[in-house]
Amino acid sequence: MASIDLDKVLDKAWADKSLPEILAAPVAALKGVSDRDGELLREAFGVETVADLAELKYARWAQALAALATTE
Repeated sequence: MASIDLDKVLDKAWADKSLPEILAAPVAALKGVSDRDGELLREAFGVETVADLAELKYARWAQALAALATTE
């Protein structure tokens, strides 16, 4: 089973929220992502929530390429 330390990946205001709340949160809820970064993601890719970012095909493609690189 996968696990993650929410304190390391979320801003403090979101660390105690439920997973559905986190997935529905704006991407700025992620530690290191500013409100401006969120605006740019929305403008460029239509990403508004953490769930949208997780489903972004370009991010998935990049993850798949990185995973392939570890097998070479």
